[in-house]
Amino acid sequence: MPKGYLIAHIRAHDLEKMQDFSALARPAVAKYGGTILVTNLSPTIKEGPDSGISVVIEFEDMTAAESFYDSEDYTAAKAIRLLAAETDLILAEGL
Repeated sequence: MPKGYLIAHIRAHDLEKMQDFSALARPAVAKYGGTILVTNLSPTIKEGPDSGISVVIEFEDMTAAESFYDSEDYTAAKAIRLLAAETDLILAEGL
């Protein structure tokens, strides 16, 4: 069964709130079996105008990725992130 991936590009404007977000989000990722593969605060931008934090999280499958995203645990973290950053976030199935 293909893995599920959460891929995010986060443009933070409040780093203190982002630390609060991370403190809630990381345990939620672990609870749903996710593995953080990438957290890069200053990735090399080859195309597109925006810089920001790049994040890639691997889950066992898309069901686990969806369960994480829809969970109460992540919803609480997400509420903080929405105050602290603009985010492009997708869930994608691996090969």
